[in-house]
Amino acid sequence: MVRRITGRLDGATEAACEITPEGSGLTYEVLLPRYLGESIRERTGEVVTLHTRQHLEAQGQGTSFIPRLIGFESPAERTFFELLTTVRGLGARKALRALALEPAQIARAIASRDAKALQKLPEIGKRLAETIIVELSGKVDGFLTPGETASLDSATIELRPSPSLSASAQGAVSALMALGETRDTAERKVERAASVVGAQAGTDELVAASFGQRAG
Repeated sequence: MVRRITGRLDGATEAACEITPEGSGLTYEVLLPRYLGESIRERTGEVVTLHTRQHLEAQGQGTSFIPRLIGFESPAERTFFELLTTVRGLGARKALRALALEPAQIARAIASRDAKALQKLPEIGKRLAETIIVELSGKVDGFLTPGETASLDSATIELRPSPSLSASAQGAVSALMALGETRDTAERKVERAASVVGAQAGTDELVAASFGQRAG
């Protein structure tokens, strides 16, 4: 498995670059995350090192595969990409296009549950942004500075369900989150629903009222 490549950068676009290792007689095409493709072009003609990941790209609805190299400036950035592609609906090519910002900035948005910030990335709509937050929250702290982690820990305490919420209300919050809502949004919807149908309503009734319906 090719984990690192060093050579002369012969050219780059926002999606890929070509690297020729000294004395190899070979030129490698390396796919790049968008944030790196936009900056590395300035180094054309220089010797660069990229930390790589091998990927088999399906062709013809999976009837054949083309081996690809994907490159990053550091092992940590490669690890973030590998984590990001575990999210449902985020394949390698889509993730590379979505990475228009450096991993630390995206990790910050995920850790702070900022779906609107994620939606500003290419390829990321509302539903996918919420899926990313649900699946990766708690998994990206290693990409943050210690100060950012401490700040987020304090914010998390404030976002936990209020002890005053009934068991039914907490169940309704969990149900809405399972449907893709963030915790903030779910709690607000359940609180509004409780004000309509009563705080002692059951979970099903609160969920239905959250969508403007009455449980039948």
